[in-house]
Amino acid sequence: MNAVARPVEREETSAGAETVISGRNVGKTFGNGAVVALEDANFDIPKGAFVSLVGPSGCGKSTLLRLVAGLIERSSGSLTVHGKEIDGPHEDVGMMFQRATLLDWRTSVENVLLPTEIHRKPTKADRQRAIELLTMVGLKDFAFSFPAQLSGGMQQRVALARLLQTGADILLLDEPFGALDEFTRERLNLELMRIVGEVGATTLFVTHNIGEAIFLADKVMVMTPRPGRLAHVVDVPFARPRELDLQQTPEFNAMVAQVRDILGEH
Repeated sequence: MNAVARPVEREETSAGAETVISGRNVGKTFGNGAVVALEDANFDIPKGAFVSLVGPSGCGKSTLLRLVAGLIERSSGSLTVHGKEIDGPHEDVGMMFQRATLLDWRTSVENVLLPTEIHRKPTKADRQRAIELLTMVGLKDFAFSFPAQLSGGMQQRVALARLLQTGADILLLDEPFGALDEFTRERLNLELMRIVGEVGATTLFVTHNIGEAIFLADKVMVMTPRPGRLAHVVDVPFARPRELDLQQTPEFNAMVAQVRDILGEH
């Protein structure tokens, strides 16, 4: 089973697949142009795809995620979600960060309900949905616990449930499990893969971990050092569902080496 790596200039959306996120020559500078964080990024992400974004620190991975989320404005190029130019935060897009950022004085279910409360008063159905999402992430028995009563991994599960509560069909995750121990991280990767499969969301996942990127994704977008460019797209050929022992196979390790070599070239 061989992976296919190609320069982004040749990137094409699969026949019949709806493009959900599209970028053309996207650029972002900071400090009146003194710092070029992202340059000439071109990509198409089809509906329901799980795409990992890897590259060295400071290459613009998180910047690209924030651009897609509408949290910052691009300096150049075109960037669309569902065919519409991004000009600010969009209800179809939800984002999760490395830290759970839960409110200490609110229970798990109350934290999950925050996205709803921003727009309106939550209904009984909203509260029931929040509890269902906590059950989905394995926290049914901790719905009324406070963050101080939860481990780091459990707090990230609450943050994931909160992300799903938004109802967004595009999920952006910026190293959400980077601060966790390896065992907890592996368990949450399995949970994330299962949940994303269930809800059918289009997912863009930033990580420094090449193995994690490949294990989770349908394709891996590889970025160069700053100024960040999208250098290659690597198609991941492994069928789903995936189990952790996949990472011990020669095919998987060959893919890790391939992506590492691409990064080394730049």
